[in-house]
Amino acid sequence: MTDPWARHNQPPAGPRQPPSRQGPPPGHPTPPQAPPPGQPLQGHPPGQRPQDPPPNSPEDSSPPGKFESLFRDPLSIVLVVVIVLALVLAGVLAGELYARSRANSVVTKAVECVVEDQASASFGVWPPFLMQHMSGHYTNIHIETAGNQIRAAKGMKVNLEINDVRLEDTATSSGSIGSLIANVTWTSEGIQQTIQDGIPIVGSFVTGVTTNPSEGTVELEAALGGITAKPEVVDGGIVLQVTEVTGLGFTLPRETVQPALDAFTAELTKNYPLGIHADSVAVTDSGVVSQFSTQNASIPKDQQDPCFAGL
Repeated sequence: MTDPWARHNQPPAGPRQPPSRQGPPPGHPTPPQAPPPGQPLQGHPPGQRPQDPPPNSPEDSSPPGKFESLFRDPLSIVLVVVIVLALVLAGVLAGELYARSRANSVVTKAVECVVEDQASASFGVWPPFLMQHMSGHYTNIHIETAGNQIRAAKGMKVNLEINDVRLEDTATSSGSIGSLIANVTWTSEGIQQTIQDGIPIVGSFVTGVTTNPSEGTVELEAALGGITAKPEVVDGGIVLQVTEVTGLGFTLPRETVQPALDAFTAELTKNYPLGIHADSVAVTDSGVVSQFSTQNASIPKDQQDPCFAGL
């Protein structure tokens, strides 16, 4: 009996054959064939991939390409120059400010040592301080004290203008000062306190100080009278010449008052460094003003005056 589901006339199964390649359908282009190993692609120079742009082209993203593209643009060149100049100027300005601040501090310290009061110093704006520092030639310096005292003189304040300073270390000096002018103010209250503290006998009698600008005199007031004195410049210092003693004749003769005042003023206004001496003195409504100066002075070495050790 035969199987009704069996296939009739089917040849026996043989070995399977690989599928044959078929070309593209009619009308379609033939895809490019890969070149043999070691052969460059057609239409491209050796060592260059098809997707790479030509060297130094606008689309070149390599560092040399970017650098060349940057300097082909005039605006880019201007921006680079401006940035470089700004950085240089910022560095110079920072150095200028630091050097100027340092120099102000050194000069201030020296002045405070001399006058025994707080002070502030500043160098001139022009020429730039770095130029002055490199040459060792400082054109102008302004110094101002706090006004508490100058040495033992209470209530005395000074404004200094120093010009043509040259730092040059020699066997005898640390340099020279072309000119120095000091304008000094001394208040009536300061004169009173200074005399009370500095003159043992006369100071005990003084209760106040008044000024008379028209007469150019200063009156040292006391409970039983007073001493009238006229400030004058003598031998490079300021002295108080006694012109009148009233009410104190029996207890304090004039011959006792004048030597005491001379010793007092000599200690206050003489023996300044750099040859500084008094030029003029005048009486005002609020006290006494004077001018001191020196010319072509030698800056002492630190062994001669420790106040100048830091210069």
